[in-house]
Amino acid sequence: MKKALLALFCIGASAGAASAQVEIGLKVSPSITSLRTDSPAQYGFQRNGSKVGFGGGLIVDYFFGQNYAFSTGLQLTGKGGKFLFLDPDTGRRVEQKLGIQYLELPVTMKLFTNDIATDTKLYFQLGGTIGGAIAAKIDGDKRYTDPSTGKESKAFDHVIIPDAGVLLGFGTEYQVGQSTKVFAGVSYHRGLVNIEKYYDKQRNFSEVSLKNSEFALDLGIKF
Repeated sequence: MKKALLALFCIGASAGAASAQVEIGLKVSPSITSLRTDSPAQYGFQRNGSKVGFGGGLIVDYFFGQNYAFSTGLQLTGKGGKFLFLDPDTGRRVEQKLGIQYLELPVTMKLFTNDIATDTKLYFQLGGTIGGAIAAKIDGDKRYTDPSTGKESKAFDHVIIPDAGVLLGFGTEYQVGQSTKVFAGVSYHRGLVNIEKYYDKQRNFSEVSLKNSEFALDLGIKF
């Protein structure tokens, strides 16, 4: 009986391993990024434009069915944007361009259609990302001198390190060889975390919020 159960377990494990498939690849993602702002009226924080970002890295699709995959990887991503606010100490409007680099880990599901043309499928991606800031610049510089206080600070000290967001995407995947596929798609990344800490901690501005948003073009190859 034990031998029969062991044999059945081995057969099941072998079948699971055979049905599972891992595809590894690389992608690049030029993007348009911005910051969603919120604050009390006295500070008047508001979005004042977007910036061009660029990212890319490793992708891993783990298939547990013919058309279903858990998708993750490790990616370097540029985010940020432009914003305005009213400095209550000087009464002047201040404009800033904040750029942040993140190292991110996607945690998503990919759903694939059957072939819509020869060797061509559509995919839909849903999930989230977790990551951490590794560098930052304000107005293109790594250091920032506050015009109100005259104090200098590191741009990296203006943001918190962790970030998390929702990821939605869709695209097309085309098989060009026995195990080689290329894909192109678009994705929207909506940050869930308030990344701002300078004005709260250093200037005592209460309830100021800056959150990331990103629209990306995803281009890549899987092997």
